[in-house]
Amino acid sequence: MAAPHLVWLPFAAEDLGDPPDGLQIETYEGGEPPGSVERVEFFVPSYDIGLDVSVLLPRMRNLRVVQTQTAGVDNVEPYVPAGVTLCNARGVHDASTAELAMGLVLASLRGIPDFALAQTDGRWLHGVRPALADRSVLIVGYGSIGAALERRLDGFECEIVRVARRARDGVHGWQDLPGLLGSADVVVLMVPLDDSTRRLVDDGFLARMKDGALLVNVARGGVVDTEALVAECATGRLTAAVDVTDPEPLPPEHPLWTTPGVLVSPHVGGATSAMKPRVTRLVEEQLVRFAAGTPLANVVGAGRS
Repeated sequence: MAAPHLVWLPFAAEDLGDPPDGLQIETYEGGEPPGSVERVEFFVPSYDIGLDVSVLLPRMRNLRVVQTQTAGVDNVEPYVPAGVTLCNARGVHDASTAELAMGLVLASLRGIPDFALAQTDGRWLHGVRPALADRSVLIVGYGSIGAALERRLDGFECEIVRVARRARDGVHGWQDLPGLLGSADVVVLMVPLDDSTRRLVDDGFLARMKDGALLVNVARGGVVDTEALVAECATGRLTAAVDVTDPEPLPPEHPLWTTPGVLVSPHVGGATSAMKPRVTRLVEEQLVRFAAGTPLANVVGAGRS
């Protein structure tokens, strides 16, 4: 009888309901790995991006699949061994990330952080603030999360402009992005971090943005040149709301914390109550495919040699 395929999950097997036969499931959330590390074939890393996969993955000599809990795989992909299939969590964080992007847009435009600070002093901070209504929102990186954001924007009486790597019906191609920046009141970043998007938002990108525009980053911190963003927002010409930063975590002394017009949230786009049921459902479906030898979903590549 063949030995069962060893699966490491960051949660208990009971969370999956009824895993398929032929699998041995162990829980590993981090720390010094047990001796069975060399037998692992299917690995789901913890959601904690502090897990050092660069050291762990090479020890998994029988590894066949890495299934992340994140949509972005930039912190894992460089360390996936040759021939190992890498899958992301596309779809898991659509709702949560779109909710946060929506919240950052409204909080920034309507001045919610200022009201919260004024409340601690008992100050009645009355004034006129920008509305989302009648504004143009440019979604940069229009995929499943971008579509989820659009569904939440529906009803706010704003214009939505979409940009993706490849043009399609109703979606502009990448080459159109520079020409669209000057007419957008809100620019929302939802691109993956790779060589083509690293520091996409540099001083030139920011200079093309409309006076008074808001930049929202729920992608990855490395997509934005942080120094350029601080310099531009410090003038008051632009504002920003960022859930991700470069560096991350953002050091207490970093100037981004105190730059006027900047709202920072601590990379919490996917960290909600909606995550666990969605990620366990994805993993359960993937393990059914894995046990049956059928193609996996959400494949984003294979390990490099």
